[in-house]
Amino acid sequence: MYKLEMKDITKTFPGVIALENVNFEVTQGEVHALIGANGAGKSTLMKILAGAYTGYEGELFIDGNKIAIHNPLDAKRNGIVIVYQEVDTALVPYLTVAENIMMDHIVSEKKDVFMNWKEIKARAKKEIMDLGLDINVNQLVSELTLSEKQMVLIGRAVFQKAKYLILDEPTAPLSVEETKKLFEIVRKLKKDGMSVIFITHRLDEVFEICEKITVLKDGKIVGTYNTENMTIDIVVEKMLGRKLEQSYPKVNATIGEELLEVQGLSGTGGINSANLHVRAGEIIGLAGLVGGGKTELCKLLFGEGKVTEGEIILKGKKIKIKTPAQAVQEGLALVPEERRKEGVLVHESIATNITLPTLKSYCKGPFMQKLKIKKTSLEAIKKIGIKTPNERQLVANLSGGNQQKVAIGKWLLSGAEVFVLDEPTKGVDIGSKAEIYMLIGDLVKQGKAVIYASCEFSEILGLTDRAYVMYNGTTAKELITKETTEEELLYYSAGGGSIK
Repeated sequence: MYKLEMKDITKTFPGVIALENVNFEVTQGEVHALIGANGAGKSTLMKILAGAYTGYEGELFIDGNKIAIHNPLDAKRNGIVIVYQEVDTALVPYLTVAENIMMDHIVSEKKDVFMNWKEIKARAKKEIMDLGLDINVNQLVSELTLSEKQMVLIGRAVFQKAKYLILDEPTAPLSVEETKKLFEIVRKLKKDGMSVIFITHRLDEVFEICEKITVLKDGKIVGTYNTENMTIDIVVEKMLGRKLEQSYPKVNATIGEELLEVQGLSGTGGINSANLHVRAGEIIGLAGLVGGGKTELCKLLFGEGKVTEGEIILKGKKIKIKTPAQAVQEGLALVPEERRKEGVLVHESIATNITLPTLKSYCKGPFMQKLKIKKTSLEAIKKIGIKTPNERQLVANLSGGNQQKVAIGKWLLSGAEVFVLDEPTKGVDIGSKAEIYMLIGDLVKQGKAVIYASCEFSEILGLTDRAYVMYNGTTAKELITKETTEEELLYYSAGGGSIK
């Protein structure tokens, strides 16, 4: 039985100790959860193992033999493969499934003048079938769903004869059914002797699929535990170093006048005759499964796409929002689901991101008032609770939870009255979630209106006053949150209300 060991791993970035004397090990045929709050060091540790980060202290061993990993190729040679949350970064969209699965073979293997495409397709098909998947190997990767892209990467790992598979937040973008399918594949890989390191913030999944849990906090190991001896409450306490008293803080906000009304809205993204309204001091939910239309409706409200029918009424006035810039001028703010792609400028500083929507107020003629930007940024960082050494830190170097705080925080200075939040806690640890919930509570106390889109029904029930269930691009049902249940939300999300 083989074993992978990481001993006394220390990694520093400018101004930050990301990992300090971390020890981690995984044995053959084990599904091992690596968990911790955002910024705990999980991804950093795994990027070292996968060869993405160099310049660290410590040693790596496989079966007691010391190994050196300086790049991803070294990792693959030692049977270590990582599937990142952003699956598109590891795939070539204009190539087929077969070509992506067999990519390393195509590039590195010695071959004749002509490529044996028939053999390549046959071998790729075998890997897909062995995983119990129904994916056409001749299909372009650009035409696949996110879950199918994940499966292609897992198929590639199996073909590469990986011994250790690292899955980084694999279920974050998946539906319930897609998650079940992924877990079936993980169990099969475990049975075949592969070790799986599972990074996630969804603790219920840890207890479903993993037999061991390693907890990281502030770059240090808290401990490694057998899942059967733990509970979610104990794990949360170890992650945070304290008890989480209340998951969803109750906010006493006065609900006032209607700020936004949507009547029979249809348009880009398959949105069809959607209706909703939200008042000052109110949080309404957009509940639904992946593909139900939540994200598409959020974007359409913010001017991304074209409205073909219906009306948007803001504070009693009909408006036509054709661009995001116009939406901002009208007093709307959007925190999109894909924060790294659409919500923040990852290669710019926190200060730049925080002040971007209100940039005009920091200009004096042709000159930027840098001291004013710094002062405002530091105040916002303190108020929002962003963990950073300074306001100059690049957003790319922040944890997921802190990136999301930046994505939300930049709108707090804009004077927006209606906040549209699309999956704002996606990929965020339980401690950062609580802080984001408090930020939302502060918004409604100030009389702002919040539209909260989520496929996490527990969030909809815990945070919102009313909920609209999205199905097939429309608002299938309006529910009073305190009078409904997760079962009823799921019923309408799955099209139950459309069955006659």
